[in-house]
Amino acid sequence: MALVAAHHDTDAVRVVYLFTSGPPDTRTELHVRLDPDRPQIPTLAHLSFPAGRFEREMRDLFGIVPLDHPLPRRLVRHFHWPRGWYPMHPDAGAAPPFGEQEGPCPFLAVEGDGVYEIPVGPVRAGLIEPGHFRFSVVGETILKFKAGLWFVHKGIEKLFQGRSLERGLPLAERISGDTAVGHALAYCLAVEEATNTHVPPEAGRARALLLELERIHNHVADLGMLCNDAGHAILNTHAQRIREQLLRLNQEITGHRLLRGGILPGGAALRALPEPARLMAIGADIREITGLALGHSTVRDRFTNTAVLTAKAARETGCLGYVARASGLAGTDARITHPFTAYPSELDVPTQDGGDVLARFLVRTEEIDASLALIAQLGQGLAPGAILGPPPQADAGPARGSASSKAGAAPSPPASNSPPTKPCPGSSRSTRHSSTGPPSRSRSRTGSSRTSR
Repeated sequence: MALVAAHHDTDAVRVVYLFTSGPPDTRTELHVRLDPDRPQIPTLAHLSFPAGRFEREMRDLFGIVPLDHPLPRRLVRHFHWPRGWYPMHPDAGAAPPFGEQEGPCPFLAVEGDGVYEIPVGPVRAGLIEPGHFRFSVVGETILKFKAGLWFVHKGIEKLFQGRSLERGLPLAERISGDTAVGHALAYCLAVEEATNTHVPPEAGRARALLLELERIHNHVADLGMLCNDAGHAILNTHAQRIREQLLRLNQEITGHRLLRGGILPGGAALRALPEPARLMAIGADIREITGLALGHSTVRDRFTNTAVLTAKAARETGCLGYVARASGLAGTDARITHPFTAYPSELDVPTQDGGDVLARFLVRTEEIDASLALIAQLGQGLAPGAILGPPPQADAGPARGSASSKAGAAPSPPASNSPPTKPCPGSSRSTRHSSTGPPSRSRSRTGSSRTSR
């Protein structure tokens, strides 16, 4: 279960379930039409934890009721949001004044000798967005933890409505500042599939290079923060020093410290390419810091057997990425299970099976080395400039399956201040973990429900 999303059509409310598997890459969509006067649907929360979370968000924003949901309380809308107002409903209008608090946030109080309740947030130091956390602890043992999020829910879906393809890209890049490449690529892939736009192989390699740069600067920041949380502030300072080097490298490559402007509909744009010697020096610097952290008995002791996420729990909660791989779950790397851009056919995918903070620290460390090697490989043969495919035909339809809305206009070429377009020869490949060939799509029809892509 990858997604549960709602759409308001002209005559009905439609809920879309997206199921994925791979390799080979397979995506199946189930569309269910609901009565717009009584939008209700049986819950899948007892079968899938991610489905239950998607259903609660869908209820808060669209007013669609998941029947018999085991956790019917609000998720996105806080308790001072007015009753009966659903911001994604077509008739929602402007946001009404906040009402009186309906009651305290549901929280199970833990009592007993030596139990302390520690509140954190929602206003917090640092760059991360606000969150309200309550810890019930005895010493360093956490008995109960409650997280309250969504304080700055931005209504991104609503902001996308009515935008042109060109105006949608800057919004996608700003969904989450440290994941500008990831969100921009997801947006461009959707646009390219809807308009049947061809992306040149060289642009695919440039996109992969940008994704790995984004992975590295995020991992380095996390490694430093983990050391800081264990009481080793000087290692965090050095990690942030390296991150600053990476952000300056990002600005040289795309013109922006967070790599905005590198992904374009139909292609990519690079102002420069990272020098292999510079990458090697950054890698050596990172390895020195991680070696110091792992060699420090206090840091290693506080990482070991802390916040253990078992493979079973990771699987049941739908964990993906490095969190899942640190709990021993293979097949959770989208570059292999759902190929989406021109990565080499062999990838080195680090995994650990401890499931604790130490395992997640090690996976991040090993992924940085793998990403640095990938960047050096992907950069071979590329040249600075904008790499764009031909614009789609005026009557071009979706590349695969069917679409319920008309395709948008063809993406525009880069602005005049973008780097000049240059041809890029092919790339070399290395060996490790095999990825799959082109993705397949599963399609079927059963009764009033249908699948399409």
